[in-house]
Amino acid sequence: MTKVAVVFHSGYGHTVKQAEAIAKGANGTLVAIDAEGNITDAQWVTLNEADAIVFGSPTYMGTVSWQFKKFADASSKQWFSQQWKDKVFGGFTNSATMNGDKHSTLHYFFTLAMQHSGLWVGTGLMPSNAKSAKRDDVNYVGSSAGAMMTTPSDASADEVNPGDLETARLYGERIAKITKQLRG
Repeated sequence: MTKVAVVFHSGYGHTVKQAEAIAKGANGTLVAIDAEGNITDAQWVTLNEADAIVFGSPTYMGTVSWQFKKFADASSKQWFSQQWKDKVFGGFTNSATMNGDKHSTLHYFFTLAMQHSGLWVGTGLMPSNAKSAKRDDVNYVGSSAGAMMTTPSDASADEVNPGDLETARLYGERIAKITKQLRG
């Protein structure tokens, strides 16, 4: 059985919805980074035993939240021993605007995965960019590198776009499928 862990920070509850959709698609385990930027020893074990790790954070000021950055810095123990070498990685993010510099966050995740000697998986989804496209379409935000979601700054955690959640679910499915193929 392929083990996928989705490690994420969610500041206002929107990003957790995206994490849940990815975990659903990948049949994965959620690892929530707390408000202080920490995870438990048991959650570190979950990540260490996973075949794939998916990083998630809202995009704040053009990059990951400080809580995610604290987690990433703590992963230097795994980096030093190359414990996560050859794991499959992916990433997702959310911000209030359509662009919101979300690609900076995905690039941060990609760099972190490469530092861990991992293998990155993109969405594998075509963008919804025709004149007939609707906001609820899959991959309307148009990312190939990882899943992106847009949630207005005044929206409640329950007001996330269904197309963005379906994009996340499909991305989770792809990560699990590719991980299974690579792990044989």
